[in-house]
Amino acid sequence: MKRLPFLILLVIVAGSFFAFKNKIIPGKDDVGKYELIMNMVAKLLSQGHYDPKAINDEFSQKVFNKYLEDLDPKKKIFLKRDVDSLAGLYATRIDDEMNGEPVESFIGISKVFDQRIAESVQWKNQILSQPFDFTVNENAELDGKKLQYPSSVAERKDRWRKELKYYALERFVDLQDGKSSSKSAKTDVQLEKEAREKIDTMMTRMFDRYKVKFTEEDKFNLFVDNITTAMDPHTEFFPPADKNYFDEELSGSFFGIGAGLQYSEGLIKIISINVGSPAAKSGQLAPGDLITKVAQGKDGQPVDMLGYDVSDAVKLIRGKEGTTVRLTIKKPDGTVKEVSLVREKIENDIDTYARSAILRDSVKNTKVGIIYLPEFYVPFNDPNGRRSFTDVAREVQKLKDEKVDGIIMDLRRNGGGSLYDVVQMVGLFIKDGPIVQVKDRTSGAQILKDEDKSVLYTGPLAVMVDEFSASASEIFAAAIQDYKRGVVIGSTSTYGKGTVQQNIGLDHSGFKRDGGGDLGAVKLTLRKFYRVSGGSTQLKGVESDIVLPTQMAALKLKEKDNEFALQYDEINKASYTPWNSEYDINTLKQLSDNRLKKDSSFQTILRNAAWLADENERSYSLNIDKYKAEKKLVKAKADQIIAAQKLKKSLKVSLLPLELDKYKEDANKQERLKQWIKILSEDIYLNQAGQVMDDMIVEAKNFAMNK
Repeated sequence: MKRLPFLILLVIVAGSFFAFKNKIIPGKDDVGKYELIMNMVAKLLSQGHYDPKAINDEFSQKVFNKYLEDLDPKKKIFLKRDVDSLAGLYATRIDDEMNGEPVESFIGISKVFDQRIAESVQWKNQILSQPFDFTVNENAELDGKKLQYPSSVAERKDRWRKELKYYALERFVDLQDGKSSSKSAKTDVQLEKEAREKIDTMMTRMFDRYKVKFTEEDKFNLFVDNITTAMDPHTEFFPPADKNYFDEELSGSFFGIGAGLQYSEGLIKIISINVGSPAAKSGQLAPGDLITKVAQGKDGQPVDMLGYDVSDAVKLIRGKEGTTVRLTIKKPDGTVKEVSLVREKIENDIDTYARSAILRDSVKNTKVGIIYLPEFYVPFNDPNGRRSFTDVAREVQKLKDEKVDGIIMDLRRNGGGSLYDVVQMVGLFIKDGPIVQVKDRTSGAQILKDEDKSVLYTGPLAVMVDEFSASASEIFAAAIQDYKRGVVIGSTSTYGKGTVQQNIGLDHSGFKRDGGGDLGAVKLTLRKFYRVSGGSTQLKGVESDIVLPTQMAALKLKEKDNEFALQYDEINKASYTPWNSEYDINTLKQLSDNRLKKDSSFQTILRNAAWLADENERSYSLNIDKYKAEKKLVKAKADQIIAAQKLKKSLKVSLLPLELDKYKEDANKQERLKQWIKILSEDIYLNQAGQVMDDMIVEAKNFAMNK
């Protein structure tokens, strides 16, 4: 195996912003908690952030608008006159509060918010006390970004009516469907009343959350988080008690599904998937999905999640090991599906770590190695623990011993991890040289290099990516691409996160690195990544050499779709020597394009994904016949995509010899490995990557013959 040299890690920039005096606000000896936090955050952002925006009236206006949007995303709570009045009082005051003035803005906004919520409760009771007429032709617009704040009380009340009617229509149709399958004796009149009662229960729960659980301090925490994320989406504020409840409760240490949750517009949104968890292994859940219902076991009645907060949702999703939980998921494109998951304690040894398999093509007589890497892991608290680059090196050596003709690195859904491991891992495939450039706000770029001239693997190499490949994954793919060492295959581009964060604790005594404080903490953006070719991975990500159409392509899920994201820029190119490539990228592209044009599955995905994205932008019909027709059509398109994503003829994918024997005493682990192989064998994207690899193998042989 290749010698793995020690790389001097990048040291965080000199922390001059940690050296504040204890008296945070000059001239004021007695300041409140809110003022103290606001001023500390202001200093941290202005003196520590990689690319700080000026804290002035313009910044204040953006935070003001952002805070109102977070409180009222569907523009059904505040009236236009409320917004105009609040803007006159506070829109340009927030920067002054950050610089020491008394904190009044979020309190003033909260008072109006609470007043309007109280009115909405009364409207909810009135609206839901009368039957809905689902034969009327009218639409509900539920996307607040397409709406203006209502100009009158009547317009605002009508928005509530239409939204409640839409929710009731959804449940009414569900109840009708259940009636047809269970031969219920209930009439449509009874079912409509039951639908309204369900909505009343859910909305009451949501309003109770506003009243009891959304305290002044909660609103302040949201306010400060709006300030930090207005600098960039990854600079976040965490209050002392906020330890990411779901990560703690449903991580690998507990019996659950393994996904990070967030309260979003009255529903529960998935924001992350734990590697190796039931959620990840299902292949059916992704960040951005909404959990609309939760049911227990195979036959339990679904509980509607509208109005539930994260902690309450977790109580339903958690359970005993081996039991089943059924989640009804609404995808970003509007499609709805039910996913059954078996709760388990996460086992890291086969689910989190790198592993490999072999793809065989008996017609072309090729054997291709696949290395799956879910994240660039590192044992921060265990000096003897496993780390990703040594594990990948081990898998590469295994594949070499099997005499594979090429290797595919599968980094799909890999959200990143250890920078050190990325540099070392790229070094397995090149002689030596710079891998990535890292720049802070005060100094020039530092170049992180592979300094080991030996190469573990010299054959054909491909890297598979998708829209969720981020951060360290993008550095790996970019380096392989810049060196012309291999081909990047996947979505049009990766996620586009080219920044580095560090937790800074806020404490009455000052700032604390890498931890929390008694006033909370800020995850602060300190550095930015750049490719050796000079371009940043920020915003643009890494554009694939071979593009494969995906269901997510038309959806706005990447870094570039966030208006507060840091911009793309370029620095000087590093000095490096590209690999002596044995393939012509244009030839590979042309061969792939020709295959895709003839592949009905990818044509279906491309066509239907675009249709679903457009459909999701439309308003919702409140006429039951139109609603059912739209629902039927959306389901048909979604079913076509699901069918298209599975190969009609399975690939010949197998584990390496003796791999299953490692777990001969653990039938559960053996079964999970077999399931992974089954998923790979049906993967249309792996099939295309394998064919690109076959083209590379042919070109490499021709290159060798013509030398």
